[in-house]
Amino acid sequence: MRNTLISIITFSFLLLGGCQSSGTSKPDSSAAATPAAEAAKPALSEEARQALTKAEADVKEAKTQKALWTTAEDALKKAQEAAAKGDSVATLKFSKTASEHARLGLTQKSYPLTK
Repeated sequence: MRNTLISIITFSFLLLGGCQSSGTSKPDSSAAATPAAEAAKPALSEEARQALTKAEADVKEAKTQKALWTTAEDALKKAQEAAAKGDSVATLKFSKTASEHARLGLTQKSYPLTK
């Protein structure tokens, strides 16, 4: 009986000691590195920035006309993510896709309805 009681008490101390040590955390070094990382991030090219702006406008227009394809919306999200990373090539690629699919959605709206 005495051994069982000692085992339970020992286990409790170990358990509480484990909880206490997990509560403390080290300072987040990634938060300190973030400003330096953003300063080193490559800038988006002017062509990519213009393509992204055009894609956002095209997708907004298609959405307003209820002619937005989901592929245009997905491509716009990918373009915005690439722009956030500073990837001009990917931003340009996905922006052009988004604009084209938004334009095709608007064009499709003028087609006659089928029966």
